[in-house]
Amino acid sequence: MKKVVPFTKARETSLYGSKAVGLGDAARQGLPVPPGVALSGDLVEAVASEDDKAIEKVAKAIASLSAPFAVRSSAVDEDGAAASFAGQHLTVLNVHSAVDVPGAVREVWWSANSDSAITYRQRVGLFTRPSVGVIIQTLLNPAVAGVMFTEHPVTGADERLIEASWGLGEAVVAGLVVPDQFRVDRSGEVLGRKAGRKRIAIRSLPNGGTFEQQVPPAQVNQLSLDDVQLAALGELALRCEKVYGPRRDIEWAFQDGILYLLQCRAITTGKAHSGAPPGVPRDPVAALQRVELFAGMDRRQAEQIRRLLKERRFAKGETVIMEGSGGAAFFIIESGQAMVSSKGVELATLGPGDYFGEVALIDGGPRSATVTATTDLICYGLTFWEFRPLVERNGTIGWKLLQALAKQLRAAVSAGQKIP
Repeated sequence: MKKVVPFTKARETSLYGSKAVGLGDAARQGLPVPPGVALSGDLVEAVASEDDKAIEKVAKAIASLSAPFAVRSSAVDEDGAAASFAGQHLTVLNVHSAVDVPGAVREVWWSANSDSAITYRQRVGLFTRPSVGVIIQTLLNPAVAGVMFTEHPVTGADERLIEASWGLGEAVVAGLVVPDQFRVDRSGEVLGRKAGRKRIAIRSLPNGGTFEQQVPPAQVNQLSLDDVQLAALGELALRCEKVYGPRRDIEWAFQDGILYLLQCRAITTGKAHSGAPPGVPRDPVAALQRVELFAGMDRRQAEQIRRLLKERRFAKGETVIMEGSGGAAFFIIESGQAMVSSKGVELATLGPGDYFGEVALIDGGPRSATVTATTDLICYGLTFWEFRPLVERNGTIGWKLLQALAKQLRAAVSAGQKIP
């Protein structure tokens, strides 16, 4: 069921994901969570597919929230005690207006279906179709932010380890700075302070997105938290442990002197990253009609495939797929150019109408080549999770795809090419 609810009503992990339900627990317990809503996985997929009713439902739900927004993933199996998808699933910060939110949601959906996320799923034994819930919150503009572990993640000592830096906390979790580090006893006694080197602060841009602001020299090595703030963090740790249990990894921020809880999850390892701004969708039908792989399809079959395609954008220089990584999606280029390479050797240039990724998509094996955007690139993608059921349900489509694929493979083998 396609649902969007305020945090206080996000209770079902199978619908909204563990991160959203965790924030829901926090909101119900009166913890200081910035206002926001949770989108169910099927609603996220509908938004990513540009379903007008789904987009309208999200627009109504966020009408009472103040812009700008932070759009974050909340996959059903994300960030448990045994696995962390930090660094795999996307966070889109400073989405400037409600109109831009659907594009940000689409980018988050794609991040959970990226090669790196699929490779990680294979490694930790979670190679199943991801259900990607999404969190939409009012974005804070904090003076200082960071992470706090309620148990030392390395030594296991019963103490709080706090890492902090100026501006948005993504500078800390993405490893862009050497953060200040504080060790605080459960009773609140400060056991140690170590100044970092905080050369940049991530700040919001007026028209959306973020930038890296140079920190004034006097603040680079200046401690970013005082005793009052450390005491507030210690109290937040106690409250989070009471709600969630021990061994918590907490993201927090101070804005206008008020401490906010951004996330609370089981202690794991990994780093996060922020993503590219959303784009303007184009018509995928024309792109499909130019693809040799689907040339044998009749109109009805082509329409079935078209409904499964989702747009994805890559900036110039960005890696689309990486040699050796697990295959997650098949792509058709709508506009722009990309280079195919293997072991640093350029093999081919791809442009509008070209496609790649279908071999790894079918056999689940690693990519045998790298594809890099040489210009800004717009693609339409079909993921493993949708491709396989399509073929299994429709023998005619499956047979036509196999014939086209065999033709491509035969030509590639004859030419000695690599197939990404």
